[in-house]
Order: sequence, then C-alpha cells, then structure tokens
Amino acid sequence: MMFRATVLTLYPEMFPGPLGASLAGKAMGEAWSLDTVFIRDFTRDRHRTADDTPAGGGPGMVMKADVLARAIDAASPSDDPRPRLLMSPRGRPLTQGRVRELAAGPGAMILCGRFEGVDERIIEARGLEEVSVGDYVLSGGEIAALVLLDAVVRLLPGVMGHDQSGTEESFEAGLLEYPHYTRPQLFEGREIPAILTSGDHGKIAKWRRAEAERITRERRPDLWSAISAKKG
Repeated sequence: MMFRATVLTLYPEMFPGPLGASLAGKAMGEAWSLDTVFIRDFTRDRHRTADDTPAGGGPGMVMKADVLARAIDAASPSDDPRPRLLMSPRGRPLTQGRVRELAAGPGAMILCGRFEGVDERIIEARGLEEVSVGDYVLSGGEIAALVLLDAVVRLLPGVMGHDQSGTEESFEAGLLEYPHYTRPQLFEGREIPAILTSGDHGKIAKWRRAEAERITRERRPDLWSAISAKKG
C-alpha cells in the first residue's frame, strides 16, 4: 500500500522541495505520493481571503475556519482513514515512535498553519492532531511538514538501502546513536577504536551500546532519566 500525503498550504510551490531529491525523491511514485492543496482555492470572495483579524484584538492574522473546513473536507473526506495533522509549535513533540506509527499507516493529511495560527474551532471540528517539530517558531508549517514527511518516508519499505538502517539510529531504543567511523584507519593522528576492527561482533555490540548510553547521559539527560525510570 502506497503512503499518501496531502499537504494543505498557502504556498504549494514549496513542495516537494527537498522531498523531490535523494531517497524520498527516488521513492516518490512507488513507495509514496504527495499532493498539495492550495488553501486559497477554497475562499469565496474576490480577494481570496484566507485569514482575518483575531477575535478579541491583538497582533497578526488568524486563518479562517470556514475556508479551512472546505479545504480539509475536499482533501480528506469523512471516510479517509488517514490522520489529520496540523503543524503547530504548541503541538505534541514529534517523536521517532510517532514517525514509525505514521509510516505504518496509509498516509497523512497535513495542514500548514501560517500567521498567528488557525481558528481553534477548525481544530475541534475536524479533529486535527497538532504536531510540533521543536521548541521554536517557524514562519509557517511548510518547513515543519517537510521535516515530518522526510522522517516518515525514509522508514517506508524499500526506501532505505538497508532495512537495519532504520533501527540502529538515534531515538529507536530511547538512546542517541553510537559513534561511527570509516577509512582511513588513521586521520590526523586519530585512530578508529581498535574494537571496531577486531571482528568480535559481540564486543562491538557491547561497545556501541555503552557509547550510546554515555552520549545520551551527557547530551540528553531527559532521555536518560526516562530510560533509568523504566529500568527502576
């Protein structure tokens, strides 16, 4: 089953962008598909207005619920099994676990917010799942949608050259990834750790696990605390 992504945006020209290159680009049309929906096509005034001033006052503009409802209903009818996502800095953080869930499903409808955000009523009325790619604010949801789709598409069957590539990396076991090395054996006085060229796969596995734990403890104490809590 092909993973089907539909992106609702005020800037359809931003897609596929980097998703048209490298692994994702090669897999497009075979492992996954991408459609864009221009939100302004669902306006009903001559100015094609998709936003308005915020109720209660304040700076900026808010994307209109009625326009978004028409766009969502056209792109994702009620019998569409795909989750409806809204890229938003106030959403739940995107995790590798959620990425894997999405990659195992039929696809996703992704709404890219702009301005100050979207009318809260459309989130409630259309059951949008708010997703954040980090604790910072972007100009709009398009770049966040590209990030999400890149993370998902690389996990689709056949996209990566080696199936194990998707399992031995950061966050898959709650840990950051262990260090990697390749030839030359000696680089500016620094050697590849001897254990990696020993041929002893059991010791190599233990070394990699220990290094992953060390890096996680040092750089992401939040992740390490969660692992320690599970062990306890």
